[in-house]
Amino acid sequence: MDMNKLSVERRAQIISCLVEGNSVRATCRMTNSSKDAVLKLVADAGKACLEYQREHFRNLLCKRIQCDEIWSFVYAKAKNVPEELRGQFGYGDVWTWTAIDADTKLVPCWYVGTRGAQAATTFMRDLASRLANRVQLTTDGHHAYLNAIDSAFARDIDYAMLVKHYAALQEGETRYSPAVCTGCEKTEVRGRPDPDHISTSYVERQNLNMRMGMRRFTRLTNAFSKKVENHGHAIALFYMYYNFARIHQTLRVTPAMEAGVSDHVWSIEEIAALIP
Repeated sequence: MDMNKLSVERRAQIISCLVEGNSVRATCRMTNSSKDAVLKLVADAGKACLEYQREHFRNLLCKRIQCDEIWSFVYAKAKNVPEELRGQFGYGDVWTWTAIDADTKLVPCWYVGTRGAQAATTFMRDLASRLANRVQLTTDGHHAYLNAIDSAFARDIDYAMLVKHYAALQEGETRYSPAVCTGCEKTEVRGRPDPDHISTSYVERQNLNMRMGMRRFTRLTNAFSKKVENHGHAIALFYMYYNFARIHQTLRVTPAMEAGVSDHVWSIEEIAALIP
């Protein structure tokens, strides 16, 4: 079925399947839609959701922000990328940088790119542009954050790094079992961060939301993204659903409501209606 002929109800049905962790092909079967129609919807919905959140996530009254970066791959794993495509972004390793408000659980921004310094700076400047006041920020020990945060916030931030140490896994466990955390090292980098709130627990839990809510992030499957553009569209769509339409278990409202950005729980039909 042509995407242009899909009703709002059918679009909502497709979106509902996608944001609950179903693959594109499974969504096609469940909704009796063509693959082209589903992918076109992902692209159109992703663009609309990205624009909406860019516009409305401004002057946020956040107090504590946690950031992290999550790995995925597009087209093929790095070792399997053809020689002529190696080194080009969108083929092999792709990282998604995410931020979460520890109080409202809102995800105010994310960035799809490499794990390098330029990506870190772009992400942090975007985050800084959305905040209304000074915040306490916690990241892991990735060195790219240091210059990026200085570039985005200068000295107007309370920043700390949390480095976790893990035990070595036994042979045969590395593929399926997570490493055991044996300790944490907290380092105050800028300002005066409150030691009691130096944590990355919420943003690490958000990584699990991403892997469960977007089939493209599921490990050890063939559901990975084939094009980086679709990868970005799917993330924008997922976060629209997460921020505006899914009631958070601990808050009993959506993150957008808790942050004062929305006054109601969005329906999937409302998200679908954002598409021009």
